[in-house]
Amino acid sequence: MATLDSYKIPQSVLVVMFTPAWDVLLLNRADNPGFWQSVTGSKDHAEEPWHVTAAREVREETGISVEAPGHALTDWWLENVYDIYPSWRHRYAPGVVFNTERVFGLALPAQVPVVLSPREHTDSVWLPWRAAAERCSSASNAEAILHLPAWGQR
Repeated sequence: MATLDSYKIPQSVLVVMFTPAWDVLLLNRADNPGFWQSVTGSKDHAEEPWHVTAAREVREETGISVEAPGHALTDWWLENVYDIYPSWRHRYAPGVVFNTERVFGLALPAQVPVVLSPREHTDSVWLPWRAAAERCSSASNAEAILHLPAWGQR
Protein backbone atom coordinates (compact mmCIF):
# COMPACT_ATOMS: atom_id res chain seq x y z
CA MET A 1 0.00 0.00 0.00
CA ALA A 2 1.31 3.43 -0.94
CA THR A 3 1.86 6.06 1.71
CA LEU A 4 1.23 9.77 1.30
CA ASP A 5 5.00 10.27 1.10
CA SER A 6 5.22 8.00 -1.97
CA TYR A 7 2.69 9.94 -4.05
CA LYS A 8 3.69 12.60 -6.56
CA ILE A 9 3.01 16.20 -5.61
CA PRO A 10 0.48 17.76 -8.02
CA GLN A 11 2.79 20.70 -8.71
CA SER A 12 5.14 20.41 -11.66
CA VAL A 13 7.33 22.42 -14.00
CA LEU A 14 7.43 22.61 -17.77
CA VAL A 15 10.76 23.84 -19.13
CA VAL A 16 10.91 24.92 -22.77
CA MET A 17 14.55 24.65 -23.86
CA PHE A 18 15.44 26.78 -26.88
CA THR A 19 18.25 28.35 -28.92
CA PRO A 20 18.61 31.86 -30.38
CA ALA A 21 17.31 30.41 -33.70
CA TRP A 22 14.13 29.34 -31.83
CA ASP A 23 14.94 25.65 -32.10
CA VAL A 24 13.20 23.75 -29.29
CA LEU A 25 14.17 20.47 -27.65
CA LEU A 26 11.49 17.79 -27.39
CA LEU A 27 11.70 14.44 -25.61
CA ASN A 28 9.82 11.20 -26.36
CA ARG A 29 8.42 9.57 -23.20
CA ALA A 30 9.57 6.05 -22.40
CA ASP A 31 6.29 5.13 -20.68
CA ASN A 32 4.16 6.48 -23.53
CA PRO A 33 6.04 6.23 -26.88
CA GLY A 34 4.98 8.92 -29.31
CA PHE A 35 4.22 11.38 -26.48
CA TRP A 36 6.59 14.26 -27.24
CA GLN A 37 7.15 16.98 -24.67
CA SER A 38 9.54 19.49 -23.19
CA VAL A 39 11.23 18.78 -19.87
CA THR A 40 8.61 18.25 -17.16
CA GLY A 41 8.58 17.02 -13.61
CA SER A 42 7.03 17.32 -10.19
CA LYS A 43 8.36 18.96 -7.07
CA ASP A 44 10.15 16.60 -4.69
CA HIS A 45 8.41 18.26 -1.73
CA ALA A 46 5.73 20.95 -1.46
CA GLU A 47 8.17 23.64 -0.22
CA GLU A 48 10.68 23.09 -3.03
CA PRO A 49 11.06 26.39 -4.95
CA TRP A 50 9.86 26.26 -8.56
CA HIS A 51 13.27 27.19 -10.01
CA VAL A 52 14.96 24.40 -8.02
CA THR A 53 12.49 21.89 -9.45
CA ALA A 54 13.10 23.23 -12.96
CA ALA A 55 16.90 23.02 -12.65
CA ARG A 56 16.74 19.50 -11.19
CA GLU A 57 14.39 18.19 -13.87
CA VAL A 58 16.51 19.64 -16.70
CA ARG A 59 19.60 17.96 -15.24
CA GLU A 60 17.84 14.62 -14.61
CA GLU A 61 16.15 14.42 -18.01
CA THR A 62 18.82 15.91 -20.30
CA GLY A 63 22.11 16.01 -18.39
CA ILE A 64 22.23 19.77 -19.00
CA SER A 65 23.07 22.24 -16.21
CA VAL A 66 21.02 25.44 -16.16
CA GLU A 67 24.08 27.10 -14.61
CA ALA A 68 26.45 26.37 -17.50
CA PRO A 69 27.92 29.43 -19.25
CA GLY A 70 25.47 30.98 -21.68
CA HIS A 71 22.44 29.17 -20.21
CA ALA A 72 19.61 31.27 -18.77
CA LEU A 73 16.68 29.74 -16.86
CA THR A 74 13.71 32.13 -16.73
CA ASP A 75 10.43 31.80 -14.87
CA TRP A 76 7.74 32.81 -17.37
CA TRP A 77 5.28 33.40 -14.48
CA LEU A 78 2.69 31.30 -16.27
CA GLU A 79 0.79 28.50 -14.53
CA ASN A 80 -1.52 25.95 -16.09
CA VAL A 81 -3.98 23.88 -14.09
CA TYR A 82 -5.07 20.76 -15.90
CA ASP A 83 -6.69 17.37 -15.40
CA ILE A 84 -4.12 14.68 -14.74
CA TYR A 85 -4.37 12.01 -17.45
CA PRO A 86 -6.41 9.12 -16.00
CA SER A 87 -3.63 6.66 -16.87
CA TRP A 88 -1.24 8.60 -14.59
CA ARG A 89 -3.57 9.37 -11.63
CA HIS A 90 -2.36 6.31 -9.71
CA ARG A 91 0.88 8.23 -9.09
CA TYR A 92 -1.01 10.80 -7.01
CA ALA A 93 -2.88 10.57 -3.71
CA PRO A 94 -6.47 9.30 -3.95
CA GLY A 95 -8.82 12.03 -5.14
CA VAL A 96 -6.10 14.18 -6.72
CA VAL A 97 -7.14 14.91 -10.30
CA PHE A 98 -5.62 18.33 -11.03
CA ASN A 99 -2.00 19.42 -11.42
CA THR A 100 -0.54 22.93 -11.37
CA GLU A 101 2.25 23.35 -13.91
CA ARG A 102 4.68 26.31 -13.75
CA VAL A 103 6.30 27.27 -17.07
CA PHE A 104 9.98 28.13 -17.48
CA GLY A 105 12.22 28.83 -20.43
CA LEU A 106 15.84 27.74 -20.70
CA ALA A 107 17.76 29.77 -23.27
CA LEU A 108 20.83 27.99 -24.60
CA PRO A 109 23.53 29.50 -26.84
CA ALA A 110 23.07 26.67 -29.39
CA GLN A 111 21.77 23.13 -29.66
CA VAL A 112 23.67 21.15 -27.04
CA PRO A 113 24.13 17.39 -26.70
CA VAL A 114 21.50 15.69 -24.58
CA VAL A 115 22.03 12.72 -22.26
CA LEU A 116 18.62 11.14 -21.78
CA SER A 117 17.44 9.33 -18.68
CA PRO A 118 16.39 6.01 -20.31
CA ARG A 119 13.72 5.34 -17.70
CA GLU A 120 12.04 8.61 -18.71
CA HIS A 121 12.76 9.23 -22.41
CA THR A 122 13.78 7.21 -25.45
CA ASP A 123 14.61 9.93 -27.95
CA SER A 124 15.13 13.66 -28.36
CA VAL A 125 14.85 16.06 -31.26
CA TRP A 126 15.55 19.73 -31.88
CA LEU A 127 12.86 21.34 -34.03
CA PRO A 128 11.98 24.87 -35.18
CA TRP A 129 9.53 26.31 -32.64
CA ARG A 130 6.37 26.00 -34.75
CA ALA A 131 7.17 22.39 -35.71
CA ALA A 132 7.92 21.63 -32.06
CA ALA A 133 4.54 23.04 -31.00
CA GLU A 134 2.82 20.88 -33.61
CA ARG A 135 4.62 17.73 -32.43
CA CYS A 136 3.83 18.28 -28.72
CA SER A 137 1.37 15.83 -27.25
CA SER A 138 0.32 18.23 -24.48
CA ALA A 139 -1.79 21.28 -25.29
CA SER A 140 -0.21 23.34 -22.49
CA ASN A 141 3.27 22.45 -23.78
CA ALA A 142 2.35 23.43 -27.34
CA GLU A 143 0.87 26.72 -26.08
CA ALA A 144 4.03 27.50 -24.09
CA ILE A 145 6.18 26.92 -27.18
CA LEU A 146 3.93 29.20 -29.22
CA HIS A 147 4.63 31.94 -26.63
CA LEU A 148 8.36 31.54 -27.19
CA PRO A 149 8.90 34.62 -29.41
CA ALA A 150 7.35 36.85 -26.72
CA TRP A 151 8.51 35.11 -23.54
CA GLY A 152 11.90 33.95 -24.77
CA GLN A 153 13.23 37.49 -25.06
CA ARG A 154 12.43 38.58 -21.50
